[in-house]
Amino acid sequence: MSVLLLGLRIEIYCTGQLLHHVQTAKLFNDDKHFVDMKLKEHPDVVLSAFQNLSQDWPSNAIPPSTLRDFVGLYFDEPGLEFEPWTPPDWKDNPKLLGRIEDPALAGWAAKLNQLWKSLGRKIRQEVRDHPELYSLIPTPHPLVVPGGRFRELYYWDSYWVVNGLLLSEMTTTARGMIQNLLYLVDTYGFVPNGGRVYYERRSQPPFLTLMVESYYQATQDQAFLRGALPTLDKEYSFWMQNRSLTLHNHTLNRHHVPVGSPRSVVYKHYSGQLLWEELKAGAESGWDFSSRWYRAAPPGQTPSLGDTGASQVLPVDLNALLCRNERTLASFHRLLGDAEAAAGYERAAAVRQQAMEALMWDERRGAWFDFSLLADATRTQFHPSNLAPLWAQCFSAPAMAERALLYLQESGALRFPNGVPASLQDSGQQWDYPNAWPPLQHMLIEGLSKLPSDEAKKLAFDLAQNWIRTNWRAFDEYDAMFEKYDVNGDGKPGGGGEYDVQLGFGWTNGVVLQLLDLYGDRLTAGGLSGTTTSSLPLLLCLLLVTLQ
Repeated sequence: MSVLLLGLRIEIYCTGQLLHHVQTAKLFNDDKHFVDMKLKEHPDVVLSAFQNLSQDWPSNAIPPSTLRDFVGLYFDEPGLEFEPWTPPDWKDNPKLLGRIEDPALAGWAAKLNQLWKSLGRKIRQEVRDHPELYSLIPTPHPLVVPGGRFRELYYWDSYWVVNGLLLSEMTTTARGMIQNLLYLVDTYGFVPNGGRVYYERRSQPPFLTLMVESYYQATQDQAFLRGALPTLDKEYSFWMQNRSLTLHNHTLNRHHVPVGSPRSVVYKHYSGQLLWEELKAGAESGWDFSSRWYRAAPPGQTPSLGDTGASQVLPVDLNALLCRNERTLASFHRLLGDAEAAAGYERAAAVRQQAMEALMWDERRGAWFDFSLLADATRTQFHPSNLAPLWAQCFSAPAMAERALLYLQESGALRFPNGVPASLQDSGQQWDYPNAWPPLQHMLIEGLSKLPSDEAKKLAFDLAQNWIRTNWRAFDEYDAMFEKYDVNGDGKPGGGGEYDVQLGFGWTNGVVLQLLDLYGDRLTAGGLSGTTTSSLPLLLCLLLVTLQ
């Protein structure tokens, strides 16, 4: 296929006047609809036809009805990229189901296992033969998608999807998912945000190394590990070369996408190249969007999406993830006999841990916080990501974990019966209160469960129990899994942000299966309710009030 035609495809789906006119006319309820549509003609034919149409409207005020007719003439509906596919390694009764004591939860887990079939996708050969007609990036193996509007592969979602597939004993499908991501690194130098051409300039939190770790732990396939490792090294180099920054003699990483154009998938024509770059950096973080990324507003004004400054923040969770990646890559190289490479990654992890403790650790508050480049100081708002170093095991002293546990208990984030919110700020953005997100719950629970204290382990279980209860109640009412949930409603899906809450949902299913694997002998469908502070002092206070 000629480079010219593929370049013209980019103009249609990512940058050009056709995209601008269609998206600003709001022909569809969801901007993603148009950029997922298939071309009926080669890109050069479509662009030439649009140029002729534009000449009929020299003021550029093409009527929406005319644009709608044009789109109907030259584009097919989304979804034609795939053919029906049931994963051939799907099993009706994986061993996990037999380890779940509560019959209601066991029956629910069996239904979640069934959902892998509805989320499986196989790319049609037509897409490989004529990639110029599609925005989809063809990958070599079938995949499992998140669900809803997310019809394609997504990067960090895939970590929890892969872990769920492995618990469902769908090893071949999980391997194919990982191979698709390795293919993308070999093609682009990194894993794009998702499997569409309009995601080609940004990534997402780099979980690929941990996916390979999960697969290796499940299979002990050393040959697969040996083949994957050079590509994992390549991805790590991308993050260090293109997403790192040295400050006060410490090098840490950030999200940064120097591409000054609107996002195709949610097309908002803000003025200013810098804001477009910041919105894409926020999208690369996976937290799109959140008050977490807002710059300080002028006095008397409330910050909003237009104040997003994601590239001006060194995020705790990204650096904790890279710290864990460095230690995992060290273990891989040591296992395969390369002691020199292993030692290099171990040094990198030690240096990163020191940098995080120098710039992000707040001894008085007892937690890690995102570091603002603009303020040259930490941002002390609550986010579950403040506890990510517990999940990554990236801290130097046991006392830090004890302080972080107390910080969490005193934060106010545990007072909600249906999950830990992404923040305590009600900004209207989806990665803020009152939304609770599956990956954040899992990372928090797993981090607490790794700590030696009984209090931390009890809190981990209590949070898992409440999350399972929330998800189970929503499934019982809606017969669906959601991408996020409202911390205030029993089984109520989340909301806010740029699109409606989505059904499916890959990472939600994966997190539930992982929690059932971890605590299946104790979890119940009824579960806990109320707060989960796991705080002895609070219980004593309540007892004293009762006695009075």
